[in-house]
Amino acid sequence: MDTEAQQHMERDRSPRPSGAEVSEEISDTEGPRERSRFAWGDRATAWVPGGYYTLTVLICLLFLALFSNFVMQPFQIPSSSMADSLRIGDRVLVNKLAYRFGSEPRRGDVVVFDGTGYFGNADYVKRVVGVGGDRVVCCDQEGRLEVNGRWVDESSFLYPGDSPSNVPFDVVVPEGRLFLLGDHRGDSSDSRDHLGSPGGGMVPLDSVIGRADWIAWPADHWTRLDRPDAYARVPAAGGAHG
Repeated sequence: MDTEAQQHMERDRSPRPSGAEVSEEISDTEGPRERSRFAWGDRATAWVPGGYYTLTVLICLLFLALFSNFVMQPFQIPSSSMADSLRIGDRVLVNKLAYRFGSEPRRGDVVVFDGTGYFGNADYVKRVVGVGGDRVVCCDQEGRLEVNGRWVDESSFLYPGDSPSNVPFDVVVPEGRLFLLGDHRGDSSDSRDHLGSPGGGMVPLDSVIGRADWIAWPADHWTRLDRPDAYARVPAAGGAHG
């Protein structure tokens, strides 16, 4: 019995790893993983001239390309057809998600659209005046634009000195299409100029690229393009009168 007790006590006195020793063992197992992560980064940049800096620039460019293609795309204004709201050379930011989740353009929105087959082989920027089912007439006895029998006060965005239209028209917008006019009516080729063309100057919804939400450049013209209140009193299509 004395021999067994002595052996038990000797086993109890056997050295145990200290806290530092445990820490060293953990460090030894993590070291290779840490080194492998650095090695992966080195391998990822080894084939890129310029290393990490070039890779960072490429990632940023990829992000900007994806952002521009799917979220917000800049467009430059090439003409005065939307003056004074938009001037030649202005850069607008077009929200490409504005109509992606069930929403559709509303009267008063400034939109960019692909005019191929309707206006010409280019992108255009115009203001939505009529949506599917609307009856758009110009002009009433006082020279004003009417939508669904209600005249529209366009003074907040119509180019100074312009009339609503020097070309009379009376159209009903087909479902799934838009009737679009420039704010500078005297210098805008828009739905009025294509009434006799295929589609009658009405642009299909799937040709709309997005809604122009901001003027981003030049800095002194930076502003948000809010929807005007001019169409707030216009009744829904089908409830027209007059």
